Amino acid sequence: MEIEKYILEEKAELLKVLGHPTRLCIIKGLIKDGENNVSFMQECLDVPQSTLSQHLGKLRALGIIEGVRKGREIYYRVINEEAIKIIKALF
Repeated sequence: MEIEKYILEEKAELLKVLGHPTRLCIIKGLIKDGENNVSFMQECLDVPQSTLSQHLGKLRALGIIEGVRKGREIYYRVINEEAIKIIKALF
């Protein structure tokens, strides 16, 4: 059975984005907690806000997470079921 090249490329991109320790930590934490805002994640990860924003941007761009505005804060949650399965398999 031949798998379409675009499917392989999508899966490889997902693994590539999840392959960074900070992004793994973000996704693992969001799966555990359901959702969190940037302030909470920044405190837990001990990274600058600009660095965290770059990681969140990559995760959003690939459709792994989404943000919902609640007042002044944006709360992020994992929406990609494949990413959830991968993280649960790893941890």
